[in-house]
Amino acid sequence: RWWLLSHAPESGDSEFTWENFQTSVNKDLADVLGNFVSRITKFCRSKFGEAVPEGGEYGPDETALIAALATRIRAYEGFMEAMEVRKSANELRAIWSLGNEYLQSAAPWSSFKTEPEKAAMQVRLGLNLIRLYAVLSAPFIPFAADAMLTAMRSDNRDWPDDVAAALDILSPGHGFHTPEVLFAKISDDSREEWQQRFQGTRA
Repeated sequence: RWWLLSHAPESGDSEFTWENFQTSVNKDLADVLGNFVSRITKFCRSKFGEAVPEGGEYGPDETALIAALATRIRAYEGFMEAMEVRKSANELRAIWSLGNEYLQSAAPWSSFKTEPEKAAMQVRLGLNLIRLYAVLSAPFIPFAADAMLTAMRSDNRDWPDDVAAALDILSPGHGFHTPEVLFAKISDDSREEWQQRFQGTRA
């Protein structure tokens, strides 16, 4: 579903190749979104337990992230309203990437050594991002979005008109569970097997 929608032809045909399918699923879903969910939940579980940690206040990095998210989300809304599916998918991918970039830069695993409250704030923001990503991603990957909400033990699907408020919905003490791998990577062997199985026959 993700590949079909993110490669939806906007003018002319869109060519399917198994290699492109494999790359798109592995890069977008496994490496970007799935990796973000896995890293933040596993780190929180190891250092704070399976509950949203308290402590710490936003700094310049968090303020910048919220502003960037707001800009991207408004653009995403515009493309969705205009039924520009491929552009919507590109914007959604960029929204996921913002979370990964923030996590890599904030490095709560480093902050925890000297400023555990700062790390708690970074993790709390990351967990709220998972819920936000589930809401935003539902039109493209509904089953994965449901799995993310289930992991966050939240049924809140409110659209983020106010991004800052949306990132404060899971409050300190709110429990979650660390999900299984959201997206298994497609191996070369699997790709080759599917290619053989579904290649069809020539007349």
